[in-house]
Amino acid sequence: MNYLNALAPYTLYKEICEGDYFVDKTIMIEEVLNELSAANKYICVTRPRRFGKTVMAHMLTAFLEKGVDSGSIFADLNIGKSSCYEKHLNKHDVIFIDFSNMPWNCDSYQTYINFVGKKISDDLEAEYPECGIIPEAGPWEALDRVFSRTGKQFVFIMDEWDSMFHNKLFSKDDQAKFLQFLRLLLKSKGYVELAYMTGILPIAKYSSGSELNMFVEYNMATSIKYSEYFGFTEEETAELYERYVSLEETPHFDFESLREWYNGYQTANGDRIFNPRAVICALSSNQIQSYWTGSGPYDEIFYYIKNNIAEVREDLVRMVAGEAISVRIQNYAAVSMDLETKDEIFSAMVVYGFLSYYDGRVSIPNRELMQKFEDVLTNKNMGYISKLALESDRMLAATLNGDTKEMERILSFAHDTEIPILNYNDEGDLAALVNLVYLSARNEYRIEREDRAGKGFADFLFYPLNPKKDCIILELKVDRNPDDAIGQIVDKKYALKFRGRLGDESAYTGRILAVGMTYNRDSKEHYCKVIAIR
Repeated sequence: MNYLNALAPYTLYKEICEGDYFVDKTIMIEEVLNELSAANKYICVTRPRRFGKTVMAHMLTAFLEKGVDSGSIFADLNIGKSSCYEKHLNKHDVIFIDFSNMPWNCDSYQTYINFVGKKISDDLEAEYPECGIIPEAGPWEALDRVFSRTGKQFVFIMDEWDSMFHNKLFSKDDQAKFLQFLRLLLKSKGYVELAYMTGILPIAKYSSGSELNMFVEYNMATSIKYSEYFGFTEEETAELYERYVSLEETPHFDFESLREWYNGYQTANGDRIFNPRAVICALSSNQIQSYWTGSGPYDEIFYYIKNNIAEVREDLVRMVAGEAISVRIQNYAAVSMDLETKDEIFSAMVVYGFLSYYDGRVSIPNRELMQKFEDVLTNKNMGYISKLALESDRMLAATLNGDTKEMERILSFAHDTEIPILNYNDEGDLAALVNLVYLSARNEYRIEREDRAGKGFADFLFYPLNPKKDCIILELKVDRNPDDAIGQIVDKKYALKFRGRLGDESAYTGRILAVGMTYNRDSKEHYCKVIAIR
C-alpha cells in the first residue's frame, strides 16, 4: 500500500463507475479544481456515514493522480466536457490517505502516526530519489525537500480524517497530537497545492489559533457549496429506479417506497436528498429494508440521549409523530463528544445522520431512521414513555375490535402518568400521545400524519402494509364529542384516500374504520368511538 499516486482509489472508483447504479457527479472535480493553489485551497467536507464521501475522494484521486491512465473512465462522463479536463487529467502528484486504515499490529497512537509518516517519506524517496531524502526524515521534511529541489507541489486527499475520534484506542491527548500532526503537515506549506479532507465530524475551530483553522468547512446542515454531490436527488433516484425496473425481472417495490424509506434529508438550500448507500443497496438486492449498519456507539441513538433523557424524550415522541422540533445547532466538533443540553444532543444527531436539519428545525428524515427511534421509545430508560409504548399492541387490537372501553383505559393510563407532553392545549398534544400508544402499529401500517384526503386533512391515516387488512382513519378533538370527529371523517370523505381514483379498484380490500378520539378538559376523561364506514 502506498499513499503517493496510489492505485487503490483509481481501482475502486472504476468499479463504482462500472456498476449498474452509477450516478455521474464528476462535475464536482471542476468545482474543486477552481480552488487549486488559491487562498481557500483547504477544503473539508463533512457528511454523515453512507453519503458518498469516500466515493468522491476516490473520484478526485483517480482523476488527478499521475501513474494511472483514467481517461477511459472520465472521457464520457460530465467532466469530460469541461475545459479543465485535458489540463488536469492525471497531471498531479496526489497523496491519498484513508486515516481509518491502520497497521495490523497497531497498539498505540505512536505506532499509528509513525506508520503514516513513514509511508509518506518512503513514497517520496522512491518517486524522487534525486532529492536525497534521508530515511529518518519526517513527512513534512521530506515534502519540503522535494518542493525546494524540484518546485513540485502535492494534492492531499484525506478520507475519514476524524476516524481516531471514534476509536477507543486513542486518548484525548492522542487526538490533540493528531491535530498537531495535521497542522505541521499542511498549514502554511508551499508544497500544498490542494488539501481536500472528508469526515463525519466538523473540525474544532474554537479560536483563531486553532490547529486547522486554514480549512473551510462544508457541512450538510448549513453549507450550500458542494451539497449536490453528496446524496442522490429526486431526479437521480428516479433515473436509478427506472434502471432497476428494466434490470429486474420481478421488481419488488415501487418508487414511492424508495422515497418513504430513504429520502428526507435536506441540504442547506432546502433540496431533499436520498441516502445514496441505502438506495443502491435496496435496488441491488431488490428489497426495501433498513440498511443502517452499526459499527459502534455512535451508530446507536441511545448513546446521544443517555446523559439527558428527561429533556429530550418528549421531543423524540413528537418527532416520531411527524413533527419538526426547533433547535439551535451547536458547533458540535471532534473534540467535544460530551453531550448534555438538548441543542448539543440534536446537533450531534444531525452530524451523524439520525436527524435532518433545515431552517432551524430537526426531524426524522425517513422510515429507515424512524425504526431506530421507535426502538428507543421502548427502552426502559425512557421511563413513562416506554410504559406507554408497550401498551401499543393492546391499543391496536382494541381499535380493530372496536373495544372503545379498552382504548379509553389505555388513554386514561397515559393521563394518570401525568406526562409533560399532555398539556392538551390543542389536538397537537393529543396527537403526540396517539402516536405513542399506536407505536407498534407501525409494524403493520404506514401511518401518515395530517394527510390530505377528500375535502380536507385527516389527523392520522393508517395504510395497511397488507392490503387485505383494515384501514384506519383517526380524527382527534379536544372538548368535543367523538361523534363530531366521526362526522368530520364522513362529511369530508377522508375514506377516498383508500378507495383510489375514479374508475380504479381500491388497493385495499379490508374494512375502513373511522375512529373518533376526544379529551374533555373539564372531566379529564377520554372518549373513543369506532365505526366501519366500509
